[in-house]
Amino acid sequence: MAAAHHALTAQASDAAIDTACRLLTMHSQAFDTIARAKREGLSCAGFLAEPLMAEREDRDPRRAERHIRAAHFPREKSPQEFDHGADSHVDRAWLSCL
Repeated sequence: MAAAHHALTAQASDAAIDTACRLLTMHSQAFDTIARAKREGLSCAGFLAEPLMAEREDRDPRRAERHIRAAHFPREKSPQEFDHGADSHVDRAWLSCL
């Protein structure tokens, strides 16, 4: 279902962007990106891509940490600590990439 389109004034647009970015933790870069987009003549897609990519880069490590906590592993272990003798099905070359 597509969202309804609303014609917003510049002030209402700024307020909507401010509120949405605070909820999405993007607030620190939103208005800097808007100013730079105006200066550099970025396309709408170019403008939108930047804060979305930054948000994604910020969320990925937090998502990984959340999944690790949810797994309830007994302790944190690096690939270097892996006991290669315990499971011969794990490729050592693959572990070296981690």
